[in-house]
Amino acid sequence: MKSAALSREAEKKMEPYMDTLAETLRRFEERGFRAAFRAHPDGGLTVDGEEIFAPEELVVEDFARFEGVSDPDDESVLFALRTADGRVRGTFSTTYGIHADPHQVEAVRRLRVRSERMRRPMGESA
Repeated sequence: MKSAALSREAEKKMEPYMDTLAETLRRFEERGFRAAFRAHPDGGLTVDGEEIFAPEELVVEDFARFEGVSDPDDESVLFALRTADGRVRGTFSTTYGIHADPHQVEAVRRLRVRSERMRRPMGESA
């Protein structure tokens, strides 16, 4: 039972807290991931529509998963990506589950992860 005297900030420290997609996007942008990657029909990812990156050329620096509070089928992932040389840093947002776009699924499957922590399949805990 929670005490009515606890502030909302104190409650946040006591319970698991998840940022919204917008808050996480802002955090990633503050860390220098400012470009917005989009899926290209050829299976690559692009920022400007001109230069297309094979997913294997990109490194996943961080990611966050989101589920809708009222609809568990409302699932998405936000990736913080960079090129191997660090020239381009940006984010890529995609849905997963039954509503996932097949081109985006293929691109995500081919992404390189930066650490073993991130090699676990989605949904598998440590």
